[in-house]
Amino acid sequence: QVQLVESGGGEVLAGGSLRLSCAASGLTFSNYAVGWFRQAPGKEREFAATISWSGRSTDYADSVKGRFTISRDNAKNTVYLQMNSLKPEDTGVYYCAAKIYSAAIRADEYDYWGQGTQVTVSS
Repeated sequence: QVQLVESGGGEVLAGGSLRLSCAASGLTFSNYAVGWFRQAPGKEREFAATISWSGRSTDYADSVKGRFTISRDNAKNTVYLQMNSLKPEDTGVYYCAAKIYSAAIRADEYDYWGQGTQVTVSS
């Protein structure tokens, strides 16, 4: 069965950095695009970043562009989200999700989801 497991969350001061990991199993990982989404308390889940199956195509939400970088290592079945210059408004649960081939920004296009990892940025 397909599993996506996020790790790397935690608490950090504003301006700090975190690197999230999404480890996949049970699927041919190199055929799947991966997206990162986040959900702040009391708000709807929103798109943060996505990367295509090959890694050649990426896209970011305007709110994280220039601060977050998504990358993948298909040999390790893992996608990373490097988050720099973190702000309190980046606080939330971060989820990774997988879909076949092409990167996408809509959550409803993804077939598999992880359980999430908490990121808390304090001022």
